[in-house]
Amino acid sequence: MKKKALKIISLFAGAGGMDLGFKNAGFDIVWANDFDPDSVKTYRRNFGNHIVLGDIEKIRTNNMPDNPDVVIGGFPCQGFSIANLGRSVDDSRNKLYKQMLRVIRVKKPKYFVAENVAGILTLGRGIVMQKIIKDFRSIGYKVDYKLLNAADYGVPQARRRVFIIGNRLNFENPFPRQTHEAPSIEKHMLDKILDKHITTKEAIGFLSKTSLSNKTLYVNNRVIHNHVGDTNVHDEFWGRKYPVNQFDICDYLKKWRKKAGISTKKVDEHFGYAHTAGHWFRKDNNSGSIPNPDDWRGLKKLLGFDDKYDKQVTTMVKKKIQFEQSLRITNWKTPSDTLTATSPEIHVNLKRRLSVRECAILQTFPDDFIFEGSTFRSMHKQIGNAVPVLLAEKVAKEIKQILTKRVILKVAS
Repeated sequence: MKKKALKIISLFAGAGGMDLGFKNAGFDIVWANDFDPDSVKTYRRNFGNHIVLGDIEKIRTNNMPDNPDVVIGGFPCQGFSIANLGRSVDDSRNKLYKQMLRVIRVKKPKYFVAENVAGILTLGRGIVMQKIIKDFRSIGYKVDYKLLNAADYGVPQARRRVFIIGNRLNFENPFPRQTHEAPSIEKHMLDKILDKHITTKEAIGFLSKTSLSNKTLYVNNRVIHNHVGDTNVHDEFWGRKYPVNQFDICDYLKKWRKKAGISTKKVDEHFGYAHTAGHWFRKDNNSGSIPNPDDWRGLKKLLGFDDKYDKQVTTMVKKKIQFEQSLRITNWKTPSDTLTATSPEIHVNLKRRLSVRECAILQTFPDDFIFEGSTFRSMHKQIGNAVPVLLAEKVAKEIKQILTKRVILKVAS
């Protein structure tokens, strides 16, 4: 008699990176949810119609299947990410893990798996992570977490993410063993040798000379879809000509804002921004910023400050792209840098950014996984937000190995 597949409920599924990893490991995704229409279109094309489009906060648990073996989800990470310069403990997106908590409390899966950015560990000096772990433990789960670098598990991408695993069976939570590492000339021949990290070139080099096209391509005996991308790339950008210290600018602007008796909120309202002004008045190398020339001139009219820093802030010249993180060129000889939900890196040929398909390969999506979306940005966002399929599969296999033991199934029934 054929064994029934272990059932999964997937929250914040996106395009389905984690779902595909669990499916490849032998799980059955019986219900999924996401609020992004393009992600749901992609999911339905590749998995089926069991995904529900909508806000998880408005979906009742009695509309979800009962008795799932595992609940999985990468609850939204923007509020936790260090890429979010204005990240805050109070960011409303940081509370969405409670929707996962709500579903787990009611559906009582044997295991749950959550994934998030590394920044979740440091937000609020660790208070946020402590709160999340405490909340999951309060509903009867043994919970552990670990920071995993996808490159250490065969993914051609240096992507550090926190995996939170919990179970109500009081067993040790399994994490996959590392299989890959960076090459090292210091290793002794008798040391245990792991496979070498897979480089960007090894993963996507075969597409280097293939022109972008929205048609199905045949390259190196592979059927390639979604080899499309942004060709609006220049080898120079406009940057400041003179050195300028953000701390000095911050102190200067705060002094003049105080003189003018204007709050940061009022400054934002003046420019029609939501949270931009706060970065101008924040003395912080990570989240502080210097106004662009137009905003500087607007601030000068609003606050009435003098000409002291006008030259340094407003004089712009063309610079080479490697000076800007947002315009990084792909490193061909190592695993790629972390793919994000914004524009991907520039290809080494300097003529375009990485294509949708190249990014999908770096996230270990298979060639026959087709992305839907009206814009490149939408498809890149889906890929950048996804969990690497191969890493998800390795996590899934560890859990499956435990759940398929008869004694576990008997205890959990």
